[in-house]
Amino acid sequence: MEVVLRPLEKKGFTLLPKPCVVQGTFGWLNWCRRLSKDYERLPETSETLIYIAMIRIMVRRLA
Repeated sequence: MEVVLRPLEKKGFTLLPKPCVVQGTFGWLNWCRRLSKDYERLPETSETLIYIAMIRIMVRRLA
């Protein structure tokens, strides 16, 4: 993880490079219906479903 700081000489809105990566990942994971809400009782089950969803996303990008 890397902390991205705003330049001191700029005021107002400045575009920061990194946060969109995490937000995009969560956005892709919300496409999976079971991951959009927290239905699972065990955290291990949720972790497994996230792995399955990410594998599916990577395979679709490779195809």
